Amino acid sequence: MEELKNYGHQHPLLMLNEEQLIGNGNGVVDCSRCGEKVSAPCFSCVECCGFYLHKTCAEAPLELNHPLHRHHPLVLLQNPPYTSDTRCVCDFCDETCEKFIYHCSCGLDFHNKCALFTLNIAERNLKELEHVALEDPSFSSKNDGGNLGKCFVCWEPLAMYTYFSLDCGFNLHKKCAELPLKLNHLCHRKHPLVLQFNSERHSCKTCQVTQRRGFLYGCSPCKFAIHIECASPFPDIEDKSHQHQFTLFWRQIPFICDACGTEGQHVAYTCGTCSIMVHKKCTSLPRIIQHAWHNHRVFHTYFIHKEYFESLNCIWCHEFVDTEHGSYFCADCNVIFHVNCALKEKEWYCIVSEENEDNKSLDIPVNSITKVLETNDDGEVTVIEHFKHKHYLMLNDNIREHGDKYCDGCLLLISAKFYHCSRCDFFLHKSCAELPKMKLFSVHICRETEFFSGSKPFILTSNCMFKYAVKIPGHKHPLHAYYDYEGQCCACGTDIEGAYRCKDCNFELCLFCIMRPTKVRHKCDDHPLTLTYDKINDYVKYHYCDICEEKMDPKYWYYHCETYDTSAHVNCVLGKYPFIKLGSTYNEGNHQHPLTFVKKIHYYPEYVGCGKPCKDLSLECAKSGCKYIAHWKCKKSAMLW
Repeated sequence: MEELKNYGHQHPLLMLNEEQLIGNGNGVVDCSRCGEKVSAPCFSCVECCGFYLHKTCAEAPLELNHPLHRHHPLVLLQNPPYTSDTRCVCDFCDETCEKFIYHCSCGLDFHNKCALFTLNIAERNLKELEHVALEDPSFSSKNDGGNLGKCFVCWEPLAMYTYFSLDCGFNLHKKCAELPLKLNHLCHRKHPLVLQFNSERHSCKTCQVTQRRGFLYGCSPCKFAIHIECASPFPDIEDKSHQHQFTLFWRQIPFICDACGTEGQHVAYTCGTCSIMVHKKCTSLPRIIQHAWHNHRVFHTYFIHKEYFESLNCIWCHEFVDTEHGSYFCADCNVIFHVNCALKEKEWYCIVSEENEDNKSLDIPVNSITKVLETNDDGEVTVIEHFKHKHYLMLNDNIREHGDKYCDGCLLLISAKFYHCSRCDFFLHKSCAELPKMKLFSVHICRETEFFSGSKPFILTSNCMFKYAVKIPGHKHPLHAYYDYEGQCCACGTDIEGAYRCKDCNFELCLFCIMRPTKVRHKCDDHPLTLTYDKINDYVKYHYCDICEEKMDPKYWYYHCETYDTSAHVNCVLGKYPFIKLGSTYNEGNHQHPLTFVKKIHYYPEYVGCGKPCKDLSLECAKSGCKYIAHWKCKKSAMLW
């Protein structure tokens, strides 16, 4: 038996053949370097301390000059050179590296087996590769979501070409195993392109995507990179989203894609019949999608007549849409998206089959009042049935008797005319009762989801929130919804994700402040309190809140009564949960019974979710005998943006 003193272990190692490995009664063991199952020939510790190595792992050099990374050597380390909270990821297979890695000072990291495998590819040492037939069902296109269905070199689907497989689990196209190390390409005539790892994290000059793993062709002096697939694209592409064939056209100058309206480089595909030029990725754009921000289906078009639209601003980013290039639009509502805005977040849209094209609308606005039971002589509706209450509701204007009651729709004090239930404590402003009922879509699971504000469904819709601009008395310009904005609310100072922003000046509001009532009543004053928007106000610099008696910040909104000179924080007037009514019912998705909003005063049970006592607002099961209780703060995150 061959003896080896090996790096990384304190005892000598002995080489074992298959018979010796089985004869030692070791069973299945893992390599102490790469973590894979050990097979003969292999090395084991002479002291039988459980240390095993593949022969290739044992013989791996301490320093590797890799042809695909010529700038620096790769150094073998026993552990990743990072802190415990930093995950080390292999730049070839994209899996976590835990021990024995090849590391470069420029930030490249590889598993031991990945560094050696790519070395074999670069040196054309293909004897370890085993051919796998294209018909092999284990590598069908169904596996595209994971590494099993992708080539480890170019990360394109394996089903597109004949490919090879290695015993350790790496798979690649036959063409990718035989790539030339240097390439003269017409998109970069100054220097030859060299096959390499993307150590400098350059984006592809053609598709603008930064590929971290696998190989690409690059020119380091010019900081130029191009993906393998982009360097040798298909000459022709046919896709069901377009009725004609696209043909490859190499360009020396940039172009504007007719499908999405953004710039492209070098590789373009043209349709001679339609006289359009598009990116490779845009040859397969979905023609019809259902977007969560709009209740109708939207259609892709290459050109659009701007006279058909009241506004040409994208409802996602609120910037101008060039109608001479592609966009998604709804002809019924004059709504328009940039292509990249419509497809930006996968969870916000789903592709619609063209077989169902005739059913353009997946949602129809309906009246919240399900039945009119009585009207007065003036034709005013006095008794109704409403979709959110089981009893009939009667019109009333007796503020003196019910002035301390809150509307179950907007959760503000009852004022003017309102509907109420004579059998239970349920009230609705007349205006709230007459608002249209709409639905939002959770697009990927294809079920309707109501947008809530507190305990009751607040009457807002995807169109109300995102299509139209919001105008508030405290700002001269309209505000638009920006889902992906991160910053600070100008009204309350809280950090926010998603905001209503002004396009003309540095002003943004959180979702809660945009819904603040302009006038409210509070027991601290006999008169209505008015929401005050002044950014700098001398009055509040030396006055305190008349409710909590704490100092007020002049930068933020507050409520004020000019008659009695009363001022108060917004949260002091509205309370911590302004849109929640104690005793109201909330149907939580993961509990089988209805839940009731409560505040515990004497008894504080623990919530099983976080293990802490329920001292604040909680959701308690309304069914007798069920002891389920949950913190509202633990459950409310799903109800925000």
